[in-house]
Amino acid sequence: MPRASKLLPSLGHASSGAAGTVISTLLTYPLDLVNTRLKVQRQLRLDDSLSEDECYRSVFDAFVKIYDTEGGIPAFFAGLSADVLKSAADSFLFFLFYTWFRARRLVGRHPDLPYLRVVEELAVGAAAGACAKLFTTPVSNVVTRRQTASLLDRSPPSSPTRKQQTQKGFWEVLREIQAEKGGVLGLWAGYSASLVLTLNPSLTFFLQAILKRVLVDRKKWDDPGSGITFLLAAMSKVGATAVTYPFQIGKARLQMGHKSSKGEGEKEKRGGIFNTVARIRREEGVRALYDGIGGELLKGFFNHGTTMLTKDVVHGVIIKLYYIVAGFLVQWPALKRILVGRMRKRNEKGGWQLVGRGVLADLVKGGRIGASMMR
Repeated sequence: MPRASKLLPSLGHASSGAAGTVISTLLTYPLDLVNTRLKVQRQLRLDDSLSEDECYRSVFDAFVKIYDTEGGIPAFFAGLSADVLKSAADSFLFFLFYTWFRARRLVGRHPDLPYLRVVEELAVGAAAGACAKLFTTPVSNVVTRRQTASLLDRSPPSSPTRKQQTQKGFWEVLREIQAEKGGVLGLWAGYSASLVLTLNPSLTFFLQAILKRVLVDRKKWDDPGSGITFLLAAMSKVGATAVTYPFQIGKARLQMGHKSSKGEGEKEKRGGIFNTVARIRREEGVRALYDGIGGELLKGFFNHGTTMLTKDVVHGVIIKLYYIVAGFLVQWPALKRILVGRMRKRNEKGGWQLVGRGVLADLVKGGRIGASMMR
């Protein structure tokens, strides 16, 4: 099979994955905001930036206090638009790279081994995550700033200053980060943590593949059913999150933008994610590395389960639409002649020939199926 024929399936998985992520992000965003605050509140408490009474004792306590002191329901959606943008782009790019890289590795494999080895599966996921985070880290920084703005502002909840801080726009926060970090590269603060956290989606999809092979009959691997899909995705995400959570704590602190009176912020900035995690363990204990993990596991269970379930539904719709559109196009001889002619003109450019043949083959194949569907 030509390598270019993997392009369209990759785009299909990327689009459906992004759609699923947008829906799950909208459903679980309040919990995500609470989790972010739980990750950073210990540092603020140690710096005397947050009083004991202002700290959250649990996920439920955080929901109650935010609702009572920050203006009700709207407070739970601070930074939502930026997070939806980041999540959609992150998911689209991850699924695009992941499907593409994985398909390339599977080319030529024996039919009895239609899966990757453990190391290959983890490497593909990590590479896809690293490529995606390269584009979305600046937006991730904006989201973290928006989610923690109320914690960092000591003014009364109803004051104009507090409202100004919590209602800053995307570009305003982006310029603020750039000025604070000393240049454009500062927008990628926390990218080193993101590289470490690429292990999370790698582990997630690896565990999901393992669970599928263990718990699902091989004949149903391509379509195990909506309930099984949700459970497999949710359980695999919980396992991966439990392993990588300390680095999520470190990443949140790096991206928060808090200037510690003890100068710890500069130390963390210079040392990066590993220095931050090591310092937290040394000075605050192992327990500090798992602050708020209950809420994160709960969010991961529902978020990833919903994402994968929705992705499968949307992907099925995309495939049907593709076949229907291809069915119409393949019935037009003039259009087919134009496509073939253009591909032949680009034969001298190597890669274009490969891409052209792969896409054209997919179009013709899909057109035949689509034409049969319309009869």
